Amino acid sequence: MGLFSIITLLAVYLAIFLIGMTVMRSGLLQLSEERTKGYLTKFTDMPWKGLLIGILITGLLQSSSAVMVITVGLVAAGYLTFYQSIGIMLGSNIGSTFITELITIDISQLIFPMLIIGFIFLFSKKKLPFSFGSSLFGLGCLFVAMNGFESLAIPLAGFPSVQDMLAMTNDHHLFGVGIGTLLTAIIQSSSATTGISMSFLNNDLLSLSAGIAIMLGANIGTCVTAYLASIGSIREAKLTAYAHIWLNVIGVAVFFPLIPWLGGFVSMLASSGDVQLAHSSLIFNVISSALALPFVRPFARFVERVHG
Repeated sequence: MGLFSIITLLAVYLAIFLIGMTVMRSGLLQLSEERTKGYLTKFTDMPWKGLLIGILITGLLQSSSAVMVITVGLVAAGYLTFYQSIGIMLGSNIGSTFITELITIDISQLIFPMLIIGFIFLFSKKKLPFSFGSSLFGLGCLFVAMNGFESLAIPLAGFPSVQDMLAMTNDHHLFGVGIGTLLTAIIQSSSATTGISMSFLNNDLLSLSAGIAIMLGANIGTCVTAYLASIGSIREAKLTAYAHIWLNVIGVAVFFPLIPWLGGFVSMLASSGDVQLAHSSLIFNVISSALALPFVRPFARFVERVHG
């Protein structure tokens, strides 16, 4: 298989993954859009409440970027304060790990039925069946894309330039963080970046430590969406976007020296590389959010002082 064919197929599978995320999110959002905004505005007076709401909404919508865009919009509209938004972003980081855990499940025999049933329900004019069909069809697309990524991992790794990049990532974790940041900033999906890393891990082309480094970088890259949403907005909305960047950068900086420890710990929890990476993402986000939660107020003052 030639390089052009592989790159074309990779682009196709990436498009399927992103379309699946969008369709699934659209179906869930139709059921809960007004409720989502209501939860975000009514139950975020305390940071720990914002964290729980952030987990719930992001787990439902399967996109921390979507939740952050909504949050920035609500801050810009005056429905939320900058201080309230910090708890939500902590929770959204945790909620974003649900999709990475989900795509590690082997349901290959159910993919085709999911796509067919979901596609049929897409023709329904009623809200509930249409939303169900969107969610099911989108989820099926995710698993199709994951199988595609895995099938291309070995052919892609046969090219010298890709071999050099993988070797560089395996040897230099900071390079892996940069790759994860750049790729996620471009494709606007940390889940897709992690999914591609999982395919290399499962084929023993990427070390677990390198996969964790890419995952850490993906957490930084996902901040781009909220930042773009804040451009031209009021001061508090911009502070929300800056806080999101600071939280993720600080979290990655703290965990970067702990990559070997994290890799060793998750290796005891699971045997397959994709599950280990999914668990690493969950542990990183839970611990970093839990450590930041007691310091929300001084952190908010720090962001205001730096970007005020």
